[in-house]
Amino acid sequence: MISAAIPAPRRLSPVLVAISLVHGVSAPALAGSGSFAEALTGGKASIDARLRYESVDQDNALKNANAFTARVRLGYMTGEFAGFGAFVEAEHVNALGGEGYNSTTNGKTAYSVVADPEATEMNQAYLSYSGLSGTVIKYGRQRIKLDNDRFVGNVGWRQNEQTYDALSVVNSTLPNTTITAAYITNVNRVFSDESTAGNFQMSSPIFNVKYSGFGFGEFVGYAYLLDFDTLASNSTQTYGIRFNGSTPIQSVKALYTAEFASQRDYKDNPGDFSLSYYRLEGGVGLSSVQFNLGQEKLSGNGRFAFQTPLATLHAMNGWTDQFLSTPANGLKDTYVSASTTVQGLKLAAVYHDFRADKGSAKYGTEWNLVATKKIGENYAVGAKYGRYNADSFKVDTDKVWLWAEAKF
Repeated sequence: MISAAIPAPRRLSPVLVAISLVHGVSAPALAGSGSFAEALTGGKASIDARLRYESVDQDNALKNANAFTARVRLGYMTGEFAGFGAFVEAEHVNALGGEGYNSTTNGKTAYSVVADPEATEMNQAYLSYSGLSGTVIKYGRQRIKLDNDRFVGNVGWRQNEQTYDALSVVNSTLPNTTITAAYITNVNRVFSDESTAGNFQMSSPIFNVKYSGFGFGEFVGYAYLLDFDTLASNSTQTYGIRFNGSTPIQSVKALYTAEFASQRDYKDNPGDFSLSYYRLEGGVGLSSVQFNLGQEKLSGNGRFAFQTPLATLHAMNGWTDQFLSTPANGLKDTYVSASTTVQGLKLAAVYHDFRADKGSAKYGTEWNLVATKKIGENYAVGAKYGRYNADSFKVDTDKVWLWAEAKF
């Protein structure tokens, strides 16, 4: 895992600025403007709660992990005043019934890891401005998700969400086009502020342009320039293109994805490398079942490998999280999936075959199964299972998840 120890004052600076801006204008505005008072008090509160059980059984000396955790997020979005608005969201994660797992911060290193440490944090806190046509500007701590989260995501699967201290601009004034630009100064990772791996301090501009005017898919071009302040060996520049879409053919829907990217060392990175990435996927959607076949490759040369440290990595390359960091010889993941919905119950199965990009090593295989059910507008339950069978990489691993969630 990649880690960083971040000084607290700079890490929180965008949050403090966003909050201070709101409070700085509130007193005089409340005295002289009913509109501002209405915007401040007439907003919308939100609650996002999840109760989850996770077990981890690895074929090694570590004790089996059993984690029963609860996560609650409480948020408030103001109304708009002169185009300005604000959002604040607190997050609390609590372990229930003891901590029979290594949370990465509780010191229980004899157990397998379940990366859901107890924590109370400000998950989001930003000032927004939408006074320009087709444009939303945000400054502060915020959620950023781009495309399928392969390069920039929120790691929403973990109880402590990954968010960003950033200035972001999203513009949609051009027809069928969305332009996203952001400058990130810190990544608030899932390990919490109590961990030395809890933050990535950086000075990183990112760009993503999406065009959806074709009618049969979306085309995306992107550039992610990650300049880590204290982990120079992780600094990379990544440029890529992505096309994703579907086309109906009589009673069948053809599904397709093609993505290509290149990655080089950047700024103060002491390495010298040029690496590549691709994802090719095809599928068919029938009346009630969908099948997909694909391959994803993150290249490696034996010393350096293509990395995506800001991704929602749990959603990539198997749910048992064996490949949170790409091995030095790279990764080639060939997978097949099937999904369906039966009376509102969503079911999916995925099989992965993992091999090295450089050389002929077979890392292992993995089965993933999931069932989810939405109950009304506000509730959902789910169950998930992952089984990794190791060949030459890591050890056999079984993981089970059961959860219930509510959103208001």
